[in-house]
Amino acid sequence: MDPEFKPFTVPSFTPEQQQALHSKLDAAIFPNELEQDVGWSYGAPTWAVQNMIKEWLNYDFEEARKEMNQWHHYRTQIDGLKIHFVHEPSPQPDAIPILLLHGWPSSFYEFHKIIAPLRDGDDGNQDTETTWDETRKSSFSRLQAFHVVVPSLPGFGFSEAPKKPGYGVAKMAYIVNQLMIKLGYTRYVLHGGDWGAIIGKWIATRYSDHCRAFHTNLPFSLPPLPTPRNLIFYPFKIAKFFGSLVLGFDRVYGQGKTKLGGATFANAEWNYDCGYRAIQGTRPYTLAFGLTDSPIGLLAWLLEKYHEWTYHLPEKQDTEALPETITPHEFLTQVTLYWMTNTISSSIRIYYECLHQKEIFKVVFPRVKVPVAVCAFAHDISRLPRDWLETSTNLHQYSEMISGGHFPALEENTLLQHDLQRFGQLLKSKQLLP
Repeated sequence: MDPEFKPFTVPSFTPEQQQALHSKLDAAIFPNELEQDVGWSYGAPTWAVQNMIKEWLNYDFEEARKEMNQWHHYRTQIDGLKIHFVHEPSPQPDAIPILLLHGWPSSFYEFHKIIAPLRDGDDGNQDTETTWDETRKSSFSRLQAFHVVVPSLPGFGFSEAPKKPGYGVAKMAYIVNQLMIKLGYTRYVLHGGDWGAIIGKWIATRYSDHCRAFHTNLPFSLPPLPTPRNLIFYPFKIAKFFGSLVLGFDRVYGQGKTKLGGATFANAEWNYDCGYRAIQGTRPYTLAFGLTDSPIGLLAWLLEKYHEWTYHLPEKQDTEALPETITPHEFLTQVTLYWMTNTISSSIRIYYECLHQKEIFKVVFPRVKVPVAVCAFAHDISRLPRDWLETSTNLHQYSEMISGGHFPALEENTLLQHDLQRFGQLLKSKQLLP
């Protein structure tokens, strides 16, 4: 290992930190609420936050720490920042380097259930009969292995927070691409969701000499507009798109195939779910005081997202805080990583940088020319029709899932893992990884 890569160990809470956290949790002051039950429409309700506070008071970070420290952690200097990452090389001789990029409000821990199976090329030791398409699984003799790299984005978790303005999508993309090059992975596959998908598309379109294939559950692409290329190759898809503007997306593309939750950054009149983006994109400092000083405020802010962006059975949508696929321990590990590293403020600044640098437009417009795989989960915040993806990307694999949401590595880890392994094997079989 290069001497520039310093081994890192996930630290414990000190007794003083633990006492301070419990003191704040024990002294909770709850907000005034309406008398009638309004579900989650106004945000996280008190009953859900109260229950999670009780869980946090009994939560043992050492359990999560023990699991995380089974992996090889390092920190290295890139662009003047100490960048944390997990690096798990595969023992398999035909392994493919893969970069897994998390988003917000998440961390490298989001991938804790798929790191080892991807590294080893196994099935995760789980029953796959109900979650994996056996016809696809049997099309390859075994599952693909990967050299797994999972960084913490700058300002998240154990990666140092930027001290200067400007660290938006472009700079984050530069840093994680440089990390892969420093590790010797000059040709790699990338998977990303949320900001990992946005940064991932930037890398796939700007650093395609290194990022040779792109897998995502959250594509950011244009519809089939009448560009010269689309007019030549996809005239029917163009007509279909303009027809959908009259008849409706559901009638043309199928019920629920088109969800544009990420299409507007901060227009709450158009999308009630984007208020957090408006605040974090315009006044992140002010919000950060409440989230940094109050663990309960932090917990509630993140809990709303983990409730709203995940897949619940319809009868349980309003009565459970987390879906059955995410445990309180997993959620609280994410919250605790933000709390112990004091990175909630630095993590939300990416919204400000992206908005003010107008980077979303720079992400959406370019066509992805490297091979692309899209894994569409049922309750993700955005879904695009296959037609759109075929005109705006070099689409080689498209999977639709009947469950799962915005955090598939936590919610439906086996589905995501197998989709990645299938894509890796496809790339190998078609010799698409020069």
